[in-house]
Amino acid sequence: MPLFLDQPQPFVIQLLRFSSYTLAGSELKYLLGLLVGFEILDGVMSHFLIRGGLAREGNPFLLPLVGEINFLIIKVVGVFICALILWDIYKRFPKLAVITTSIFVTFYGGLVLWNSSLFLLA
Repeated sequence: MPLFLDQPQPFVIQLLRFSSYTLAGSELKYLLGLLVGFEILDGVMSHFLIRGGLAREGNPFLLPLVGEINFLIIKVVGVFICALILWDIYKRFPKLAVITTSIFVTFYGGLVLWNSSLFLLA
């Protein structure tokens, strides 16, 4: 059922489609670039830390692939798919996409800082 602007809509839909919150797309592009960069950096750093015996993988789904080149390929492909999904969400719900991407960027930024500290402590 399509939503029309003249029909009453649930509060959540009104909030997510808040008309005064418009972006040119550059804010999300910047955030998605950071997300992709942090994820790739996390994959490379994790690869070297795990192969060096300084760390272990926390994701049980990727645990069997750790130390192989497939590990990095899966991480890169996965982050690009996530970026495309977030961009698609942005087309309909820009505020939701920006907030969600910001949360992921903060999380992966923290992971990169954690991995960096492990390199410095080793």
